[in-house]
Amino acid sequence: MLKDITFGQYYDSKSVIHKLDPRVKIVLMILFIVFIFVSQNFFALIFSALSVFLVVLASKVPLKMYLKNMKAILPVLIFTAVINVFYGDGGKVLLSFWIIEINTQGIYKAVFMALRILLLIFISSALTYTTTPNDLTDAIESLLSPLRFVGLKSAVHTLAMMMTIALRFIPTLIEEAEKIMNAQKARGADLESGGLVDRVKALIPILIPLLISSVRRAYELAEAMECRCYNGGEGKTRMKQMKMKITDFYLSSVAVLMCAVVIVLNILF
Repeated sequence: MLKDITFGQYYDSKSVIHKLDPRVKIVLMILFIVFIFVSQNFFALIFSALSVFLVVLASKVPLKMYLKNMKAILPVLIFTAVINVFYGDGGKVLLSFWIIEINTQGIYKAVFMALRILLLIFISSALTYTTTPNDLTDAIESLLSPLRFVGLKSAVHTLAMMMTIALRFIPTLIEEAEKIMNAQKARGADLESGGLVDRVKALIPILIPLLISSVRRAYELAEAMECRCYNGGEGKTRMKQMKMKITDFYLSSVAVLMCAVVIVLNILF
C-alpha cells in the first residue's frame, strides 16, 4: 500500500497547469478548497467536483496516480463517512436499534462529507504533481513576503523551506518504510494477521528504524546545507524569475467565476 502513495511527487508534463505561475497555482488551490467547503448542497458540490475534474484532466497527469492516493486515505474516508451516518438530523428512518438510528439525512451527510474529502485530496495532489519543490519554495516565499514588513523577514524563507523539504521527503520516507517492512517480513515478522492490538505492536519494529533513519537523513541534510554555506536566504538570488502571463490572469478569472457560481447555487437550492 505504501507504494501507492504518490502525494508530494512531481510528474513532468507539458500541460497548461504545469506552465502556470506557481504562485497562481497555490492561490487557486486555496480558492478551490474554499468553494469546496462553501458548497452547502449537492448541486454546488457536484459543480465543484466537475471543476476539480477539469483541473485533473488539464494537468495531463495519469488518473491512476490520483487514484493511488485514494487507497492510502480509504480507511480515514470510510471512518469519517460511518461517523457522519449517525449524526443525521431528520429524514426518513432506515434503521433503528436501541440508541442507534440511521436515517436518510445521515446517509446524505456521510456521502457529502466523503465526496468533499475526495475533492480536497484531488486538488492538493494536482498542485504537487504539477509543481516542482523548488518552484513551491519560491512561490510560498513570494506569497509570504509581506510578512517581512512586520519583522519576520528571516522566518519567511525558513517557513517556505521547511514546507518544501517536508513535501520532498514524503516519497523518500514512504520508500524507506517499504524497505523496512520487507526486511522485517524477510526476518519472519507477521505484519498482516492478528487483531488490532497485534497489528499495532507489529508496527513498532517498523516505526523505530524509520524514526532513526529520518533523524539521520535530517542530520545529513543539515550538514550538506551548512557545507554549501546556506545562510537562510539572506542575499539570495534566483536564476529563474517568476512572471505572471496572460494565461495566469485568464484562469484566475475563471476560478473566481466558478466560486461565484457555487455561491449562487447555494442561494438558489
